[in-house]
Amino acid sequence: MNKFFLLIAALVCTAISFGQTTIKVKIIDAETKEPLPNTSIISKGADPGQVSDNAGEAKILLPAGTRILQFSHVGYETNEVVVEIPFKDSLLLVAMQPKEEEEEEVVIQSTRSSRTIRDIPTRVEFIAGEELDEKGNMKPGDIRMVLTESTGIQTQQTSATSANASIRIQGLDGRYTQLLKDGFPLYAGMSSGLGLLQTPPLDMKQFEVIKGSASTLYGGGAIAGLVNLISKIPQEERELKFHLDATSAGGLNTSGFYGEKYGKTGVTVFASRNSNTPYDPADIGLTAIPKFERYTINPKFFAYFNDRATLSAGVNITHEDRTGGDIDYIKRNKPSGFYENNNTDRYSSQVKFEYLFNWRSHLTFKNSFSRFQRVITSPGYVFNGTQDASFSELTYVSTGEKMEWITGINLVTDHFKERQLTATPTRDYKQSTAGLFIQNNWKLNEKFHLETGIRADNVRDYGFVLLPRVSALIRFSPKLSSRIGGGLGYKTPSVFTEESERLQYRDVLPIDDNVNKLERSYGINADINYKTKFADGEVSFSINHLFFYTRITDPLLLQPTGGVYRFNNVNGHFDSRGMETNVKLGYADFKLFLGYTFTKANLHQGTIETENFLTPRHRLNSVLMYEVEEKWKLGLEAYYFSNQQLSDGATGRAYWITGFMAEKLWEKFSVYINFENFLDTRQTRYESIYTGSITNPVFRDIYAPLDGFVVNGGIKFRL
Repeated sequence: MNKFFLLIAALVCTAISFGQTTIKVKIIDAETKEPLPNTSIISKGADPGQVSDNAGEAKILLPAGTRILQFSHVGYETNEVVVEIPFKDSLLLVAMQPKEEEEEEVVIQSTRSSRTIRDIPTRVEFIAGEELDEKGNMKPGDIRMVLTESTGIQTQQTSATSANASIRIQGLDGRYTQLLKDGFPLYAGMSSGLGLLQTPPLDMKQFEVIKGSASTLYGGGAIAGLVNLISKIPQEERELKFHLDATSAGGLNTSGFYGEKYGKTGVTVFASRNSNTPYDPADIGLTAIPKFERYTINPKFFAYFNDRATLSAGVNITHEDRTGGDIDYIKRNKPSGFYENNNTDRYSSQVKFEYLFNWRSHLTFKNSFSRFQRVITSPGYVFNGTQDASFSELTYVSTGEKMEWITGINLVTDHFKERQLTATPTRDYKQSTAGLFIQNNWKLNEKFHLETGIRADNVRDYGFVLLPRVSALIRFSPKLSSRIGGGLGYKTPSVFTEESERLQYRDVLPIDDNVNKLERSYGINADINYKTKFADGEVSFSINHLFFYTRITDPLLLQPTGGVYRFNNVNGHFDSRGMETNVKLGYADFKLFLGYTFTKANLHQGTIETENFLTPRHRLNSVLMYEVEEKWKLGLEAYYFSNQQLSDGATGRAYWITGFMAEKLWEKFSVYINFENFLDTRQTRYESIYTGSITNPVFRDIYAPLDGFVVNGGIKFRL
């Protein structure tokens, strides 16, 4: 009898197994034929769906009969495919059609949301693709050009001879902006002043910019906003690129990028060498571009364990020796002279593990360690310090048709140790912040999306901070929409600011956590966006207008006290208000970009109101591009900066910067030439940039370019 029941059970199991079939699917872009990872697959009337792996593939077990498979991916039209089970073919190939609007194809990582940019209430600007490639022609050695030509963003030079710079957003000092790479805060503290200069763009996929408080997801330091640099990842098809560039100012830039996927693994490698001879276009005996030599290597490994689990691990290594000052001394034509030497070493590691539970939810773990060593040497002075930092974060995202939840915890540590080489007390510190955040994206209907979030941080020595944030997207029509948002922020006191950077930290006293306190802020912004096409679709037009306001209470200022400099939280507030307008016009092979920024930034102390130094009230951006696909690129640009208030009581004059770029493309390579600042706008043409003698100069504020007209050209290989 037992044998009889076993036989019946075996027959039933066999019948069930024959009634089900495992089919293999591969999802690709209908136009580029590239695989589409993380495509959600739902079998209507069956079990919960799944997602495709990084090769765009998945295996689905389906019962017998007629089945409808639904495929959806960010930026693509939803595709439904009817299949008969049992399925006779070995592979089901599904081609996804990109949505008509170009902006919907962009996947934004900074918001951690799985929704398209069209449906995100947070206002995000991005620079990607051809635009990023064009900016790379202008300054292939660093990312300053990519950022400084955007409305509301300014790269502020902090050293007249070494060209160190920081990012300012909407009139706020550089310490209020977070610079991230793939979501990792690798450029904070002491390393922030050189972060822009030590980041070449060749291995970048896109830049993402959030203006205004982004503290809910990223914590302290994102008062003005954040810039997230997104790296390329390996694809099925090999990507091998080389970029060679030389400048009339004595610069030489060489870089290469390789990326490829090998089944369950993948790799990307970026390497570059950037150098410049000392350059003095004004013939005043001081470098406008310092002598430097920099080496960078960034290898990264990817492991695709299965359809759900992915691991990536990489390291970044940068070494640079940079010397500016008396050009004859640097060239060794005389035995002594003024100089400023920056010798830096940057090491960092990044690990990211992502696990997809199903097409609706996933878990992400990130970790990074970084060490930044910097030695500043000038006559009679040496600064030598090491910054060790770490970042760990665990995030869970759950996505539904109407609601999306993002929750996470993170820990950030920042330890700085200085070798005491002067009588000034060392600026050593140990800082750590533990944070918990939660954010909700709610799609009430097609016309109204709401994003709310809150973050709780426990900051060592400064206590508990609560940071709420809210944003809304209102879509009045397919052509007209608006985003409104606001939130709170804070900044932990630090000696590493634009003010102390100008002094090379000489005679700057350490932060005193018994006296100094957190800078607190709140900010709001609102925009209106309109886009349309006319002339039978031949002409495209879009305009975006943004209003912004940020207020910082108890701002931290560096003030002279008895021959030294001390950081004090002043009794008052700092506010920045203004507006930005961006216009894009396209016709045939021509594209015109126009931008205007109005910024009014002031420090308020009682009845005294002081305008923020080095902040132009008016800026104009204009770029005209002519592009014949895969053949020619021509670009003409002009930028206007209005008068700026200087710290010595003077006013810097208004000026224009112009440029022209041409590139000829073939299948495997292209050549280009770029005429940067061809009107030769230089601050040294208007006035002296220092007082005193050239052997002991006291530098004035730098508000205009120092390098003037520079021609660069190069060749790019795509093998």
